[in-house]
Amino acid sequence: MASYGLNISIFYHPPKGDTLLNFTSKTFSQLTSRELYEILRARETVFLLEQRIVCQDLDRIDYDALHCFLCDKDGALVAYLRAYADDAGVKLGRVLTLRRGEGIGAILMNNAIPAIKGHFKSDRLYIHSQKHAEGFYARFGFVSSSEDFMEEGVPHVLMKYFS
Repeated sequence: MASYGLNISIFYHPPKGDTLLNFTSKTFSQLTSRELYEILRARETVFLLEQRIVCQDLDRIDYDALHCFLCDKDGALVAYLRAYADDAGVKLGRVLTLRRGEGIGAILMNNAIPAIKGHFKSDRLYIHSQKHAEGFYARFGFVSSSEDFMEEGVPHVLMKYFS
């Protein structure tokens, strides 16, 4: 599947801080070593250090994933997610923000969903949402489609995208 990296500058009005964010979507082979390092560092910070989730983060899925992220004007990563195709559709995962309460997660989702749909030529998106984030994903067209279940010791729910 041919793929081209996407980079968009976004101006927004945060409660504080910078007003320029850059949205980027890239395949694994398109990532620079610095981008990959910052992605892995952010995933470690949020999932291992903050949430205490102990799992095999480097699971080889990254090789086939589309990596979507926001960086501030200085190039620091502030939000990230990955998406990859499987038998059920296109799964979003490893969704994180490093700066919270500024609407950055919404900016990421609003830019990532069209990039993912375009890259994979599919609107069959789904996510295993942490239960506390269910309302957040509902704002972007995801609908709860399962009973709660445990994944890596954290309550989750399957959510499917309906545009």
